[in-house]
This record gives sequence, C-alpha cells and structure tokens, in this order.
Amino acid sequence: MKKVIIIITLLFGIFGYSQDWKTNIEEAKATAAKENKNILLVFSGSDWCAPCIKLEKNVWKSDAFKQYAEKKLVLLRADFPNKKTNQLPADVAERNKKLSEKYNKDGNFPLVVLLDKSGKVIGMTGFKNISAEEYIKLLDSLNK
Repeated sequence: MKKVIIIITLLFGIFGYSQDWKTNIEEAKATAAKENKNILLVFSGSDWCAPCIKLEKNVWKSDAFKQYAEKKLVLLRADFPNKKTNQLPADVAERNKKLSEKYNKDGNFPLVVLLDKSGKVIGMTGFKNISAEEYIKLLDSLNK
C-alpha cells in the first residue's frame, strides 16, 4: 500500500508541473481570454535547431519557467521538425505554416513571440544563452 501511495504521489508531482503546449492559436486565444493571460508563441525546429534544443532544455523545461508560465502564459508551439520520423500531422503542420506566415516571415529559429490574448504582438526575442530566471525577466520586459 505504501508503494502505491508513493507512486501516485510521484505521478501527480510529475504531471502537476507538466506544460500544456498548444498547437492551435484559436484554442490558445480562447484559453488566454478565459484566464486573462498572454500567449507565448515559440517557433522551433525540435530535431535540427541547436539553439531551439538548448532553449527547450535550459528554459522551457526548467521548474522556474514552468511555475512562471502556469501563472502568466498560455504556451503555443509551432514546431518545424526535419526528420521524417518526427513529422507532424498534416493539420498541425498546416497551422504552423500559417502561424509562420503571420508571425515569422523571416523564418527565424528559435523565435519567441509574446502575444496578447487576441493574438497581437507585444514583443519578440530569440535564443539567449542565459538562465531560466534571466529569460523570465526578459519575457517580463517585453510586456512593458
């Protein structure tokens, strides 16, 4: 019985800090409006872009960012993988292409776009070789 309780506790701890990265901007806008949050749109190349991978590992997966995002952001990812084994479903790939046409015309990777709840651009940044805490301060500075 003790083992079951420990396992359940661990699972809740893991899933309690999991992030809900959306892939549909309309869903992100609806959630942002409902929760009065901004949207963080991240353009990434998850299997080929070294700075994207580093940003994922050092910032997006950090506990500090997870806690910050839970309170302040709706997360939206537009991923553009290259490897055949990592290809996205056709509808997601098409949505990502449309997001890129609107918000990332120059094709920068990674590109981090802070949007208000209606989808209007507040600010943009990219990869910075800084800590998660410093990146959070950078995101806050975009909102000024």
